[in-house]
Amino acid sequence: MGFNLEVKYYNSFWLKQVTTPLISNNSSLMPRYVKLFPGIPFLDNTNDNYPNFPTTSSNTAPYSNVYPQANAEYSFLNGSNWIIEESRIRGGYNNTQVDLGVRAYLKEDSNDVRHRNNALIYSGVFNSRTNINNTNIFSVAEDITKAVDPHNGSIQLLYAMDNNLTIFQENKVSQALIDKDAIYSAEGTPIRATSNVVIGQVTPYSGDYGISRNPESFAYFGFRRYFADKDRNAIMRLSRDGLTEISGYGMADHFRDELSKLSDRKVITTTSFQLQYDQTTGVIVQGPQDSRYQASPPVLIPTPLGPWIRVVPKGLNDLQELIVGSQVQLNDNVSGGGVWQSVNSFVTGTGTIDINGVSVNVVFLDNGPLQIYSPGVAADPEVRFVYYEKDKIEGGFDNYKNNYTISLQRHSGSKSIDETSDYYNTLTFDERVSGWTTFYTYRPNFMFSLKNNFFTTKNGSLYLHYDAEANANEYYGVSNNSSITFVFNASPSINKNFKTINYEGSSGWQVESFVSDTFTLQPNINQDLDETNSVKSYEEGLYTEGGIPYRAGFYLKENKYYANLVNNSEATPGEVVFGSSMTGIKGYFATVKLSTDSTTRPGGTKELFAVSTEFAVSSR
Repeated sequence: MGFNLEVKYYNSFWLKQVTTPLISNNSSLMPRYVKLFPGIPFLDNTNDNYPNFPTTSSNTAPYSNVYPQANAEYSFLNGSNWIIEESRIRGGYNNTQVDLGVRAYLKEDSNDVRHRNNALIYSGVFNSRTNINNTNIFSVAEDITKAVDPHNGSIQLLYAMDNNLTIFQENKVSQALIDKDAIYSAEGTPIRATSNVVIGQVTPYSGDYGISRNPESFAYFGFRRYFADKDRNAIMRLSRDGLTEISGYGMADHFRDELSKLSDRKVITTTSFQLQYDQTTGVIVQGPQDSRYQASPPVLIPTPLGPWIRVVPKGLNDLQELIVGSQVQLNDNVSGGGVWQSVNSFVTGTGTIDINGVSVNVVFLDNGPLQIYSPGVAADPEVRFVYYEKDKIEGGFDNYKNNYTISLQRHSGSKSIDETSDYYNTLTFDERVSGWTTFYTYRPNFMFSLKNNFFTTKNGSLYLHYDAEANANEYYGVSNNSSITFVFNASPSINKNFKTINYEGSSGWQVESFVSDTFTLQPNINQDLDETNSVKSYEEGLYTEGGIPYRAGFYLKENKYYANLVNNSEATPGEVVFGSSMTGIKGYFATVKLSTDSTTRPGGTKELFAVSTEFAVSSR
């Protein structure tokens, strides 16, 4: 007769030890290590909520045997570092057992790291339709690498277009076939054929141009690709006709001068910060916890970014401009001629913490505490931070205007200085005129286009350009005036007297400068310039005298703006009438700069269609 025998299943357990410590405080200037329960946020010993560690060995909780004593040094013997883990998933009967799995065995003659910066490697196939994902498989039994000429430098960028792969090296641009190879006929004509290769034959483009070490300059639209070659002072376009140096379209000198200023590895040293310091003990005010500045009993200060030092910035934005990863340099007596010494500590972040109800500025470090080299003397300790910075050539394609925009950006170590015009040049190339049309007054972090909209980012914020509701000439909250500089050079061999300036367009334009060419008075005497007074805009030049309105700048006649030119040059030998007593300036040509004013429709659009001048043949 059959019967049921009940068998109780006992699941198996693993006993594991946690060996990763966490710095939680440094009372008595000694670091303390507290074990963390894996996968669950840390709760300190003053909190009784789960999963707090037990505090006595008599507690039978399965994940610990004893909580370490306060300020005890790290040890495997003081408990709180043992956990229990079930060996089967969800502890279910016959569920999959958690183990180490299959162990791969591979014999290599050398396990040294090899850097092949001129080679490509590809993984197994990924197919979402069949749920095949072999992207983490790199089989050494198959030919999965493809190398290019190392003489042309490292590979900086890969771009796939249609069925070809464009490879950008420092000194060369090449094209590789994807999933096919080329077979040559008897006449040497390539015939493309499908094959089982992933990356086929590599063919370089004509011309010794590369992308240098600036892959951030790359942008594309349609079949055109743009990039900068800093090493050759060139801005390039790659299209169906091959490589073209578009920087040569009227801007060769500009890019030659500006690209040569950029550096791949610039050492930046920040301004120094005063350290809060105890002259008697030689101890810097620092944490995670300093008992002299805490209540009794001590209260832990959370330090997710590591130990900290209390600093006093000298500038308003000095603390915000610190770069994560900067190395600390310490000078224990700046006013006494101390020497700056590098410390094996690096910045992990900046912020403020609360000490006895007072918010103080701190710099978080990956290693601490810092130690003054000469304690007990009248010291003046300061810290500064050193890091390496790479100048950028940021590129992007503006779908709205159909332009390639590029920004050459240098770094000074100060964000406020970096925003000045001497440290960046942002300009745009227009394919329709095959020339560089505009300089911009903004320094973007990143540029891209999406659905005919052009976006840039700045300090973590996203900005949409060409918005109809936004103020014109305002970028990232800063307004600037537009300007245009051009040359009057009609009849270049005739010495002229420029008398007026006229323009067609909107109200709000002013003449900042109107300067003629240089001329030599006598041998070995410096050359001089003939220049006029500035000309106010139509609105800003309005004034009233005796109740009658007058115009000191442009005046409007038949929908065109006119202004007389008043000389503002110093007297030269032999001149009887000069300066404001005469009209216009003399010269073979004149350089003119027009700009928008600040009062006529601020934030509105101002258009300029044509500018002209009236001149007479000079009697000089």
